[in-house]
Amino acid sequence: MKARVVAGLVAVTLMLSGCGNSDMSDIQAFMRDADSRPKTPIEPIPRFAPYQAFTYEAAALRSPFQPPVKIDLTKRAKGSQLVKPDPNRTKQFLEGFNIESFEMVGTLANETGRYALMRGAGGVHRVKVGDYLGRNEGRIVAITESQVDIVEIVPDGEGGWLERPRTIPLKERS
Repeated sequence: MKARVVAGLVAVTLMLSGCGNSDMSDIQAFMRDADSRPKTPIEPIPRFAPYQAFTYEAAALRSPFQPPVKIDLTKRAKGSQLVKPDPNRTKQFLEGFNIESFEMVGTLANETGRYALMRGAGGVHRVKVGDYLGRNEGRIVAITESQVDIVEIVPDGEGGWLERPRTIPLKERS
């Protein structure tokens, strides 16, 4: 054990003797050079204005990149209390989908009448005059070889209802 302590002391002594070089002329020359340079004051750190929070309040306004919509309220159709959806009518399957998702892909005719083939709602459906289509009480009023005519019942925004005609043209090459 004494041999280990002696060996450790010898090792520490050898390491410290390597630091005993008193030749610091290079460091002293650097310090003289640094002291001889002209003293320039350090510029203070610039002061920045504090952050001002901004809340965008025009989100509900018209986009500046779209042309303004001109609505002439005097020529706007007024709704009627006579036209309104039937709340007691049983809804059909195709009334659960947006009318924009349907496209006419063909027609069928037999002795009972003419049918339109409508693609949408996950498949192709056969509809006839009197059937309903879309979420706005859209009733099919006419079927031709080139289009399906529909009349929807939509609210006018003032407590009344409007009948809005729509046409779904035949989509060729589908």
